[in-house]
Amino acid sequence: MPRRLPSAAVPAALLCLALLAAAPAPAGPLTPEAIEGATFSDAAPEGFSIAVLKAQILLDRAGFSPGAIDGVPGRNFRGALALFQRGAELDDSGTLDADTFAALAASSDEPVLATYEITRADTAGPFAPEIPEQLEDMARLKRLAYTGPRELLAERFHIDPRLLVLLNPGVSFDVPGARIVVPRVVRQTSAKVVRIAVEKPNRRLLAFDPDGKLVAAFPASIGSDDKPTPSGTYMVRRIARGPVWRYNPRFAFKEVRTNRPFNVAAGPNSPLGLVWIGLTAPSYGIHGTPVPEEVGTSDSHGCVRLTNWDAMALAAMVQKGTTVEFVE
Repeated sequence: MPRRLPSAAVPAALLCLALLAAAPAPAGPLTPEAIEGATFSDAAPEGFSIAVLKAQILLDRAGFSPGAIDGVPGRNFRGALALFQRGAELDDSGTLDADTFAALAASSDEPVLATYEITRADTAGPFAPEIPEQLEDMARLKRLAYTGPRELLAERFHIDPRLLVLLNPGVSFDVPGARIVVPRVVRQTSAKVVRIAVEKPNRRLLAFDPDGKLVAAFPASIGSDDKPTPSGTYMVRRIARGPVWRYNPRFAFKEVRTNRPFNVAAGPNSPLGLVWIGLTAPSYGIHGTPVPEEVGTSDSHGCVRLTNWDAMALAAMVQKGTTVEFVE
């Protein structure tokens, strides 16, 4: 089936959709002009607001990832905001206030939105008509591709695909030449990361440069009580882009019916997403995920899951031997 609505995000997502659906066009709150001009007075403590949307884009651009941009002040947004506040020597409450909004606005002089023209390459595929739920069924596919241009573009611009649609009413994403409004999320950092801290209680991954400076932070899904994330300190063992996942029966996943090993093909909708950062802890790693909207709210099978775009950004900054510390 197509990418499912993440269960943990249902209330916020429905509220977001309801508010956006009620917005008048073209002068409603989702016009590019309104979003660019959003001020702290436009913020809402719950539900969707253009101020939170603007803040999320600025956080993402600064390397403090809020996960999938959705305009809702959820857990991932609050965690990213607290880290930005700490770096800016503000009260790290994780709550958007006037001083924090001003500091975010001052962090970049570029617009928060951009216009993008859909290309033939964006629409060429090949795409998967649907992605099976069961791992054994995934193993029958030659590639775990995107389900269509909308999903591809949503990941490229770090945005919840539902919000991408609402930002571009009436636009067909499978037509080359169509122009769409997207978050401007080009990150400036290309720092070398020598230490990673996975904060298990906070469900965040922090990346530090050789001087000990925090250069990037990403929301993360970690293991459950049944399949816990390891403890202790390890190192990056290898980095594999476009990984093929090998299921071993000793993993004993409850949802897998077979007792035989099998492979799941590569692709953005693979269980490993677009990249695998293997650790010296056997069978454990940091990797992407096919459902970025669930990152930070769902459990993993023990590995550390990031959005595909955050995993790719991290992979570009680390190397074999980078220290990875799991913080209890």
